[in-house]
Amino acid sequence: MIVTNKISLQTGGNGDIVDITPQVQREVTRAGINSGTATIFVSGSTAGLSTIEFEPGVVSDFKAMFERIIPQNIKYNHDRAWGDGNGHSHVRASLLGPSLVIPFSEGRLLLGTWQQIILVDFDNRPRSRQVIVQLAGE
Repeated sequence: MIVTNKISLQTGGNGDIVDITPQVQREVTRAGINSGTATIFVSGSTAGLSTIEFEPGVVSDFKAMFERIIPQNIKYNHDRAWGDGNGHSHVRASLLGPSLVIPFSEGRLLLGTWQQIILVDFDNRPRSRQVIVQLAGE
């Protein structure tokens, strides 16, 4: 069986990190599929998905890491072409990636004790985001 649903959410942009674990688990529960995989995909080119321990220290470290490796305050060719100032957002999102695959069993995501699913919105303004959750299993 394959079930596809969307999670809609508002973000603050500028590296906003949102824990979407409860929403993804809710989709697994609602689908009534016992075991399988959850493919999670964020539509758009300035946001990405990952897993972290969602606590203030790691969240802060995660944001600081992106600033060190892909600084916001340098010139990006994208900004010269489009003038929207979010060239860094596209590069950061590309590095993080738009999707994850997480197994589930007995109707529960098989995440570690301190592991949560996060959406990171790198754009330079608040956004409405759509996360696609596609469940495959039995």
